[in-house]
Amino acid sequence: MSVVTNTTTIGAIEAPSRRNTELLLLAFAVVIPIFAYASVGLAIHGELPPGTLLYGLGFAVLAGIGHLVVRRYAKYADPLLLPIATLLNGLGVVLIWRLDQSERLQNLAKRSFGTFSESAPRQMMYTGLALALFAVVLLVLKDHRVLQRFTYISMAGALVLLILPVIPGLGADVFGAKIWISVGGFSIQPGEFAKIVIAIFFAGYLMVKRDALALASRRFMGLYLPRGRDLGPILMIWAMSLLVLVFENDLGTSLLFFGMFVIMLYVATERTSWIVIGLLMSVGGATVVGATASHVKARVTAWLDPFACYSTSGACEQVGQSIMSFGSGGVLGTGWGQGNSDLIGFAANSDFIFSTVGEELGLTGVMAFLLLYGLIIERGVRTALAARDPFGKLFAIGLSGAFALQIFVVAGGVMGLIPLTGMTMPFLASGGSSVLANWVLIAILIRISDTARRPAPAPAPSPDSEMTQVVRPS
Repeated sequence: MSVVTNTTTIGAIEAPSRRNTELLLLAFAVVIPIFAYASVGLAIHGELPPGTLLYGLGFAVLAGIGHLVVRRYAKYADPLLLPIATLLNGLGVVLIWRLDQSERLQNLAKRSFGTFSESAPRQMMYTGLALALFAVVLLVLKDHRVLQRFTYISMAGALVLLILPVIPGLGADVFGAKIWISVGGFSIQPGEFAKIVIAIFFAGYLMVKRDALALASRRFMGLYLPRGRDLGPILMIWAMSLLVLVFENDLGTSLLFFGMFVIMLYVATERTSWIVIGLLMSVGGATVVGATASHVKARVTAWLDPFACYSTSGACEQVGQSIMSFGSGGVLGTGWGQGNSDLIGFAANSDFIFSTVGEELGLTGVMAFLLLYGLIIERGVRTALAARDPFGKLFAIGLSGAFALQIFVVAGGVMGLIPLTGMTMPFLASGGSSVLANWVLIAILIRISDTARRPAPAPAPSPDSEMTQVVRPS
């Protein structure tokens, strides 16, 4: 006598979500800025700053809400993106508050504008709005692939965002750069959001055209040159970046858009020739505009020798003070709240906030911050490699490339490696547009990483293939 038993295969083992790892890292990301805040207060005023507990609790609540949203709606997302962005954002608020305590900056604001108001509370408010927008993106964007449907609409939207600052009555000329619009008493920098919107267009366009763009017509000096008719897209983007540079005097946005397109083009086609052509066109365009546009020319002059025009040019004075800040910091820095980067002036908490890091935290602090930024970029590239769809791969690499370029041009500008660009350090600098746009960027990378790391559903069981007979002796 025997017993026949029907058995079926077991479904795929579920991959770990890493949400507990994210929560543990998030705790450190909240505690470190609180200690930094206390250190600044003790260094400047000799006592703990008021509201330390309230600030810590508020920041912890915001970070906790972000974690709960990711745990619920992006269960398999990369566990490092949210904690690193939270840490950078928290330290950015501390740096801004430290500069708010400067009597030099307070007196400068009173002389220039008649009054002084602290920027740190506004930055904390923008952080709350940014995390709310972060949650909305994860709630609404269930699948990043739906954005592919809006390829050409996103191109039109990006052009509108770039045109807005040059419209009379709407755009605002701030210290020579026309990159702001004023709405209801608030200033918005549309270019921060345009980099995300235009990345959608680049990803959708290159996904369709990559085979044609990868074709080569002839070989020259070891490079496979593209066909002449395929140069149209890169010429169009190059022209658009030059128009941004000419009409808005915005070197940073121009470099960012063109550089992001070249990076995505190289990834899509795997042709080194596109990188070489892109670099040549970028250098050529920047050289021509730098020699003709007065605002850009002043920044190039300040870059070449800031101390030659230190007493006659505001740009030279800012760059000179920034270089001296980095030099004064040494290896370990002067300590939280004990530097003099406020001598830079009005842009100390925006364009030049990284100079405060260099002086008060030294080379060690600079390398730590660059490592944190590098980790975000690395996780973005890892997400692109893991993505299962070509649109997601290109979109993730485009966002990561744009983030990397922004870090390079800002850090390089304040250190004197390249001319100043007027862009802001992500998560650190004062400004609502930057923090809002960069939290949206992090949300999209989290969504793509969740889709990439989510285990594939187990196939439906087949009675014919999965049923087995187990014969047991009676």
